[in-house]
Amino acid sequence: MKAVIQRVSHASVAVDGEIVGACGAGLMILLGVAEGDTEVDAELLCRKIVQLRIFCDEEGKMNRSLRDVDGEMLVISQFTLMANYRHGNRPDFMASAKPAEAERLYEYFKKLASAEIRRVESGVFGAHMKVELLNDGPVTIVMDSEVLKKKK
Repeated sequence: MKAVIQRVSHASVAVDGEIVGACGAGLMILLGVAEGDTEVDAELLCRKIVQLRIFCDEEGKMNRSLRDVDGEMLVISQFTLMANYRHGNRPDFMASAKPAEAERLYEYFKKLASAEIRRVESGVFGAHMKVELLNDGPVTIVMDSEVLKKKK
């Protein structure tokens, strides 16, 4: 499971011209589910993201977590994070989980995040979405659950 984590002043996602999810100051997460990912991957990523100290303290140092700053979260499914671009110029997405399993783990991730964060909103799984955000920093981190598993 991969996540692109962006610290934002605000973010929103629209489907067919209608805003379906938004957040204020906090994190916008693009979440991709790979074939073979399980609940453990979602748990590792969620725990790490919620505790990630990428918000500034009084001295301007990145020393506070999303929970510490009472931030919000917008989660958007993003199967293209699993792109294989090694051969040719047209990426394939064969490493992505099948849609039903990807949606199940995406929903599980959102449920975990909702238990930790005051406000968690999301896009619509499988829909064509338009995302707007104001990246604060900019701060953008790419996280992979496989890397977190190797930490142990």
